[in-house]
Amino acid sequence: MLVHRWDAPRNDAEWQAWLTDGHDFGQLIVSGPEDGFPTAVPLHFHFDGAATVTAHLAAANPVWSAIEQRPNVVLSVLDDYAYIPGTWRAAPRTPAEHGVPTSFYAAVQLFGRAEIVDDPSAKAGLLSDQLEHHRHQGSQVDVVPGERPYGPLLPAIRGVRLRVRQVLAKFKYDDHKSAEHRARVADGLRGRGEPRDAGAEAQLARRGLLHQPSD
Repeated sequence: MLVHRWDAPRNDAEWQAWLTDGHDFGQLIVSGPEDGFPTAVPLHFHFDGAATVTAHLAAANPVWSAIEQRPNVVLSVLDDYAYIPGTWRAAPRTPAEHGVPTSFYAAVQLFGRAEIVDDPSAKAGLLSDQLEHHRHQGSQVDVVPGERPYGPLLPAIRGVRLRVRQVLAKFKYDDHKSAEHRARVADGLRGRGEPRDAGAEAQLARRGLLHQPSD
Protein backbone atom coordinates (compact mmCIF):
# COMPACT_ATOMS: atom_id res chain seq x y z
CA MET A 1 0.00 0.00 0.00
CA LEU A 2 1.40 3.37 -1.04
CA VAL A 3 1.37 5.86 1.86
CA HIS A 4 2.25 9.47 1.04
CA ARG A 5 3.63 11.46 3.95
CA TRP A 6 0.43 13.55 4.13
CA ASP A 7 -1.71 10.38 4.39
CA ALA A 8 0.38 8.76 7.11
CA PRO A 9 -0.80 8.61 10.73
CA ARG A 10 0.79 11.20 12.97
CA ASN A 11 1.79 8.46 15.42
CA ASP A 12 0.90 4.91 16.41
CA ALA A 13 -1.81 6.16 18.74
CA GLU A 14 -3.84 7.41 15.75
CA TRP A 15 -4.25 4.05 14.00
CA GLN A 16 -4.54 2.21 17.33
CA ALA A 17 -7.41 4.48 18.40
CA TRP A 18 -9.13 3.99 15.04
CA LEU A 19 -9.01 0.20 15.37
CA THR A 20 -10.29 0.20 18.94
CA ASP A 21 -13.10 2.62 18.06
CA GLY A 22 -15.36 -0.03 16.56
CA HIS A 23 -13.22 -1.04 13.58
CA ASP A 24 -12.96 -4.71 14.47
CA PHE A 25 -13.84 -6.48 11.24
CA GLY A 26 -11.33 -7.19 8.49
CA GLN A 27 -9.78 -9.81 6.27
CA LEU A 28 -7.07 -12.21 7.36
CA ILE A 29 -4.85 -12.79 4.33
CA VAL A 30 -2.68 -15.89 4.24
CA SER A 31 -0.21 -16.91 1.54
CA GLY A 32 -1.37 -19.74 -0.65
CA PRO A 33 0.71 -22.68 -1.88
CA GLU A 34 3.58 -21.92 -4.22
CA ASP A 35 2.17 -20.63 -7.55
CA GLY A 36 -1.30 -20.57 -5.95
CA PHE A 37 -3.66 -17.84 -4.78
CA PRO A 38 -3.67 -16.29 -1.31
CA THR A 39 -6.55 -17.02 1.05
CA ALA A 40 -8.62 -14.12 2.46
CA VAL A 41 -10.95 -14.81 5.39
CA PRO A 42 -13.43 -12.16 6.65
CA LEU A 43 -13.62 -12.12 10.45
CA HIS A 44 -14.31 -10.15 13.60
CA PHE A 45 -11.23 -9.75 15.79
CA HIS A 46 -10.18 -8.28 19.13
CA PHE A 47 -7.24 -5.85 19.11
CA ASP A 48 -5.61 -5.26 22.50
CA GLY A 49 -4.76 -1.64 21.63
CA ALA A 50 -1.05 -2.28 21.26
CA ALA A 51 0.36 -5.25 19.35
CA THR A 52 -1.80 -8.36 19.65
CA VAL A 53 -4.90 -9.48 17.75
CA THR A 54 -7.04 -12.49 18.64
CA ALA A 55 -9.89 -14.13 16.74
CA HIS A 56 -11.52 -17.49 16.17
CA LEU A 57 -12.87 -19.40 13.20
CA ALA A 58 -14.57 -22.74 12.60
CA ALA A 59 -12.25 -25.69 13.00
CA ALA A 60 -13.41 -26.86 9.56
CA ASN A 61 -12.18 -23.66 7.89
CA PRO A 62 -9.58 -24.55 5.23
CA VAL A 63 -7.44 -21.55 6.23
CA TRP A 64 -5.78 -23.52 9.05
CA SER A 65 -3.62 -25.64 6.78
CA ALA A 66 -2.46 -22.49 5.01
CA ILE A 67 -1.54 -20.85 8.34
CA GLU A 68 0.32 -23.97 9.47
CA GLN A 69 2.40 -23.91 6.29
CA ARG A 70 2.90 -20.13 6.09
CA PRO A 71 2.18 -18.39 9.40
CA ASN A 72 3.23 -14.91 8.27
CA VAL A 73 -0.11 -13.18 7.61
CA VAL A 74 -1.73 -9.79 7.06
CA LEU A 75 -4.89 -8.50 8.73
CA SER A 76 -6.41 -5.80 6.52
CA VAL A 77 -9.03 -3.36 7.86
CA LEU A 78 -10.76 -0.73 5.70
CA ASP A 79 -13.56 1.72 6.45
CA ASP A 80 -14.70 5.38 6.36
CA TYR A 81 -14.43 5.29 2.58
CA ALA A 82 -16.20 7.44 0.03
CA TYR A 83 -15.92 8.23 -3.67
CA ILE A 84 -15.08 11.91 -4.20
CA PRO A 85 -16.17 13.22 -7.64
CA GLY A 86 -13.84 15.45 -9.58
CA THR A 87 -16.33 18.33 -9.53
CA TRP A 88 -15.71 18.69 -5.79
CA ARG A 89 -11.94 18.84 -6.24
CA ALA A 90 -11.43 21.25 -9.12
CA ALA A 91 -8.75 23.86 -8.53
CA PRO A 92 -9.91 27.47 -8.06
CA ARG A 93 -10.79 29.31 -11.29
CA THR A 94 -10.91 26.11 -13.32
CA PRO A 95 -14.00 24.38 -14.73
CA ALA A 96 -15.57 21.96 -12.25
CA GLU A 97 -15.43 19.15 -14.81
CA HIS A 98 -11.61 19.44 -14.84
CA GLY A 99 -11.35 18.23 -11.26
CA VAL A 100 -9.74 14.87 -10.62
CA PRO A 101 -11.87 12.33 -8.71
CA THR A 102 -10.39 10.25 -5.90
CA SER A 103 -11.25 7.87 -3.08
CA PHE A 104 -11.18 8.74 0.59
CA TYR A 105 -10.53 5.89 3.04
CA ALA A 106 -8.90 4.78 6.24
CA ALA A 107 -6.88 1.57 6.04
CA VAL A 108 -4.74 -0.34 8.50
CA GLN A 109 -2.71 -3.42 7.58
CA LEU A 110 -1.24 -5.47 10.42
CA PHE A 111 1.62 -7.80 9.52
CA GLY A 112 2.68 -10.58 11.85
CA ARG A 113 3.02 -14.23 12.67
CA ALA A 114 -0.17 -16.15 13.38
CA GLU A 115 -0.27 -18.65 16.23
CA ILE A 116 -3.02 -21.27 16.26
CA VAL A 117 -4.70 -21.72 19.64
CA ASP A 118 -6.13 -25.20 20.36
CA ASP A 119 -5.82 -25.51 24.15
CA PRO A 120 -9.41 -25.48 25.54
CA SER A 121 -8.64 -23.07 28.38
CA ALA A 122 -6.75 -20.72 26.06
CA LYS A 123 -9.60 -20.83 23.55
CA ALA A 124 -12.08 -20.08 26.33
CA GLY A 125 -10.04 -17.05 27.39
CA LEU A 126 -9.74 -15.84 23.82
CA LEU A 127 -13.50 -16.18 23.23
CA SER A 128 -14.25 -14.47 26.55
CA ASP A 129 -12.12 -11.51 25.48
CA GLN A 130 -14.07 -11.19 22.24
CA LEU A 131 -17.42 -11.39 24.03
CA GLU A 132 -16.26 -8.81 26.56
CA HIS A 133 -15.33 -6.54 23.68
CA HIS A 134 -18.91 -6.80 22.39
CA ARG A 135 -20.65 -6.69 25.77
CA HIS A 136 -22.33 -3.37 24.92
CA GLN A 137 -24.36 -5.47 22.48
CA GLY A 138 -25.35 -7.98 25.14
CA SER A 139 -22.65 -10.50 24.23
CA GLN A 140 -20.89 -11.02 27.58
CA VAL A 141 -20.94 -14.62 28.88
CA ASP A 142 -18.22 -16.40 30.83
CA VAL A 143 -16.74 -19.17 28.70
CA VAL A 144 -15.66 -22.25 30.67
CA PRO A 145 -14.52 -25.47 28.97
CA GLY A 146 -17.24 -28.09 29.22
CA GLU A 147 -19.82 -25.73 30.71
CA ARG A 148 -22.83 -24.33 28.90
CA PRO A 149 -23.57 -22.37 26.84
CA TYR A 150 -20.28 -22.15 24.95
CA GLY A 151 -17.94 -24.60 26.65
CA PRO A 152 -19.27 -27.69 24.83
CA LEU A 153 -18.87 -25.86 21.51
CA LEU A 154 -15.15 -25.08 21.92
CA PRO A 155 -13.99 -28.18 19.94
CA ALA A 156 -15.78 -26.74 16.89
CA ILE A 157 -13.50 -23.67 16.77
CA ARG A 158 -9.81 -22.85 16.68
CA GLY A 159 -8.32 -19.63 17.91
CA VAL A 160 -5.70 -17.49 16.25
CA ARG A 161 -3.35 -14.99 17.88
CA LEU A 162 -1.48 -12.50 15.73
CA ARG A 163 1.65 -10.87 17.13
CA VAL A 164 1.94 -7.64 15.16
CA ARG A 165 5.43 -6.96 13.85
CA GLN A 166 4.78 -4.25 11.27
CA VAL A 167 1.96 -1.82 10.50
CA LEU A 168 0.96 0.12 7.41
CA ALA A 169 -1.71 2.73 8.10
CA LYS A 170 -3.21 5.31 5.79
CA PHE A 171 -5.79 8.07 6.24
CA LYS A 172 -6.42 9.44 2.75
CA TYR A 173 -8.45 12.65 3.13
CA ASP A 174 -6.74 15.36 1.05
CA ASP A 175 -4.55 16.53 3.92
CA HIS A 176 -2.19 18.11 1.40
CA LYS A 177 -4.95 20.39 0.12
CA SER A 178 -6.04 23.76 1.50
CA ALA A 179 -8.58 24.25 4.29
CA GLU A 180 -10.94 25.81 1.74
CA HIS A 181 -10.66 22.71 -0.46
CA ARG A 182 -11.39 20.37 2.43
CA ALA A 183 -14.38 22.47 3.49
CA ARG A 184 -15.82 22.24 -0.03
CA VAL A 185 -15.43 18.47 -0.07
CA ALA A 186 -16.97 18.22 3.41
CA ASP A 187 -19.98 20.19 2.19
CA GLY A 188 -20.32 17.77 -0.70
CA LEU A 189 -20.20 14.73 1.60
CA ARG A 190 -22.73 16.28 3.96
CA GLY A 191 -25.11 17.12 1.14
CA ARG A 192 -24.83 13.74 -0.58
CA GLY A 193 -25.44 11.72 2.57
CA GLU A 194 -24.56 8.25 1.31
CA PRO A 195 -24.07 5.51 3.93
CA ARG A 196 -20.37 6.08 4.65
CA ASP A 197 -20.21 9.80 3.88
CA ALA A 198 -20.60 10.79 7.54
CA GLY A 199 -17.60 8.68 8.53
CA ALA A 200 -15.50 10.11 5.72
CA GLU A 201 -16.55 13.64 6.64
CA ALA A 202 -15.62 13.07 10.28
CA GLN A 203 -12.19 11.81 9.24
CA LEU A 204 -11.75 14.76 6.89
CA ALA A 205 -12.47 17.17 9.74
CA ARG A 206 -10.30 15.30 12.25
CA ARG A 207 -7.32 15.08 9.95
CA GLY A 208 -7.70 18.74 8.99
CA LEU A 209 -7.42 19.70 12.66
CA LEU A 210 -4.33 17.52 13.05
CA HIS A 211 -2.62 19.27 10.15
CA GLN A 212 -3.44 22.85 11.06
CA PRO A 213 -0.26 24.91 11.53
CA SER A 214 0.61 25.42 15.20
CA ASP A 215 0.73 28.91 16.75
